[in-house]
Parts: sequence; structure tokens; C-alpha cells
Amino acid sequence: MKFKDYAIAFGLGMVVGYLVKQKQEDDFIKPEVALKITRQRFQERYDVSGSWIYMKKEQLMINDLPYEVYHGGITKHIDGEHIPIEFFIDARTGTVVKTKERQQ
Repeated sequence: MKFKDYAIAFGLGMVVGYLVKQKQEDDFIKPEVALKITRQRFQERYDVSGSWIYMKKEQLMINDLPYEVYHGGITKHIDGEHIPIEFFIDARTGTVVKTKERQQ
């Protein structure tokens, strides 16, 4: 094989590698979508007045299993009381994997 053939093969390998990396990154849902999904789920049971989400994914270990998650929170109303709830939502599936009440 000539040098030109090696250069073409190398270039194609780089392009394919880049495209595969882009596809893997596209497997994650956007944080805005994750927040919308979570807020809708909470609104099925509670009145929700506020919500927030961190835009960067973070690693969370649950039962020795790693999850790529978004960390966020909502404020729900029960009997006139505002109750802040933190949540962790799987960045690939949009499934809420953990919630906890925040202390005021």
C-alpha cells in the first residue's frame, strides 16, 4: 500500500471515530427535557410552584451501580406548606432514580 492509501484509511478512521462519539453523546436527554419530565410527574400528584436543574451530568452510585444523572429540585405544596424536594434523574432514560426532601 502507498502512503496515500494509509492517509485515506487514517482519515476515514478519524471521521468514523468522531461520528461514533457524537452518537454516544446524543444518547443523553437534554437537562431541560429531564426537568420537564420530572415536573410533569410531580404535578400528577402535587401542586408544583418551582423547579430547577443543574445543566451538567454527574455520577451517582446507587446500590453499587453507577448512573449518569441530572440533579435538580422542585417545590411542592401540601396543605399550604412549601416542601422542597431534590431529585436525581437518569440522563439517558429520564427515569427518576432518587428523591429526597430538603431541610428548610
